[in-house]
Amino acid sequence: MSAFDLVHYDVADGVATIALDDPGTGNAYTPALADELEEAFDLADADSDVRAVIFTATGSNFCIGADLSGGGFDTSGLPAEFDEAWKEPAGRCSLRIYEMNKPVIAAVRGAAVGGGSTIILPADYRLASTDARFGFVFSRRGIYPEGASAWFLPKLVGLGTTMDWMISGRVFGAAEAQSAGLVHSIHEPDDLLEAARRLARDLVENTAAVSVAVLRQMIYRLAFQESPYPTQRVDSRLVFEIGANRDAAEGVASFLERRKPKFPQTVPSDLPVWLPWRRL
Repeated sequence: MSAFDLVHYDVADGVATIALDDPGTGNAYTPALADELEEAFDLADADSDVRAVIFTATGSNFCIGADLSGGGFDTSGLPAEFDEAWKEPAGRCSLRIYEMNKPVIAAVRGAAVGGGSTIILPADYRLASTDARFGFVFSRRGIYPEGASAWFLPKLVGLGTTMDWMISGRVFGAAEAQSAGLVHSIHEPDDLLEAARRLARDLVENTAAVSVAVLRQMIYRLAFQESPYPTQRVDSRLVFEIGANRDAAEGVASFLERRKPKFPQTVPSDLPVWLPWRRL
């Protein structure tokens, strides 16, 4: 199904796989790659047959960071003057994942540094191989964080660890990443993708697509409000509408009948239209 040059895209059994696919460069990050990733996540989000996304890469490295093969950073896509609507390349991917209505499982092996680390932060799960290496190396290149990583990373690993990793710019392994909370589980390289597929299958078979989409965005959009009141307002309307919720009826019936659920509602067509973050 892939119609891209730098990304492999396919869908099977309700799971879309989006893989960086330029292994000869170590899947180096470029504006062209950002274009294709944004489009691939758009496709997965719009496809009602897709229930989960695996975000991975071909070759022995996930992403070595910015492509420096030309002797410096690629500035070819920069506007002549700064425009507030312009988004740097890593942010185009990370913010698109942030906006997803489908759960995203990042499966990372080898180097995932610079942009390779920032673009996986909004994923719902991050699985790593034993040979994975991470690094927010910006201070060692004289540049600044990208991909909104200064927002995402402290929420995953805390302020102290973020300061250490960002300020030092050092590269660290999968064990440290897991200990800090960046990585959920570690696998042998040959077992990594199958572990991601098992997790995706569990989500497809046992969860409701609309429920996952709503709660995913609730956590991201509402968990860091100054008070619980905005969250409770959304809770209240969702609970008020439970009588008309076909997935809720199926969830109860499948529980009482001791069978696997077959949730009828799909994403994006059955998402509540009034959700405050929805782009109508």
